[in-house]
Amino acid sequence: MSEMDDLAAFAMLMEAGSFTSAAERLGCSKGQLSKRIRLLEQGLGAALLHRTTRRLDLTAAGAALLPEAQALAAQAERARQSVLRLQEDLAGCVRLTVPVSLGETFFDALLLDFTRQYQQIRIELDLHNGYRDLVAEGFDLAIRSGMDIDDRLVARPLFSLQEITCATPAYLAEHGEPLQPADLARHQCLLNTHYSAFEEWLYHRQHQLERVKVAGALASNHYSLLKKAAMSGAGIARLPSYMIYDELADGRLVWLLRDYQTRQMPVFLVHPWQGGLPRRTQVLADYLLAWFERSRRVLDKAGE
Repeated sequence: MSEMDDLAAFAMLMEAGSFTSAAERLGCSKGQLSKRIRLLEQGLGAALLHRTTRRLDLTAAGAALLPEAQALAAQAERARQSVLRLQEDLAGCVRLTVPVSLGETFFDALLLDFTRQYQQIRIELDLHNGYRDLVAEGFDLAIRSGMDIDDRLVARPLFSLQEITCATPAYLAEHGEPLQPADLARHQCLLNTHYSAFEEWLYHRQHQLERVKVAGALASNHYSLLKKAAMSGAGIARLPSYMIYDELADGRLVWLLRDYQTRQMPVFLVHPWQGGLPRRTQVLADYLLAWFERSRRVLDKAGE
């Protein structure tokens, strides 16, 4: 026990009026409490109590010390209650909805790290590419791309999503490398049906827009499936930079048409508009914003 603990025990003793009653409140034996008071007296070099069989009387030193001990005990209790309130505020569930590919790429490791730091918070993660009504469906946070954000939501920028045109070296060795967007018309392209005009790929260069009609044997609304197909050599895909950073860096995928700009979309962390977020939700929101801020340079420049 520390000297502060012994001072708190001294204050409790005088409040309870007897060693027996004070020991019960402190959850220790009468003998242990008596020993703590003796150690406190030894440390101070002064007797604090006149001990009799019926009552506890303070010495002059005890009378001088008691108000300070009571103040320290009260301060310690306030600190304890503050910690308890903080823990209670943090405890509970936060519901988060995230696009499938983003969740599969980042959120296993990211949220495991978060829950190690905040073990009293439970994360309910929903991976879904469609629209979720956060208010009606009871979600606390969401990650969304694009500019069309519901005016009932608060949106904070995370990063910019860029699509990279890519293929494996093996595919390119067999079919040749497209040097301009028009060349894609003769290639097997892996199409993303999440977009309405998925059979038309757009490219920008020097303020000129090029539209290319593309086709292929595989189409899906799932980035991860399209990535697997591209990695198997099935064709040319357009994938988010955040999904293929490692593959571009080690040469398993080749970035094609790098002189042409492709679709870029801002990605936001959003939550329903309200006066103030619950503390557990705010803690997770701050964590996500800080994590993506640290990673933004990699995410925005993946593959360079």
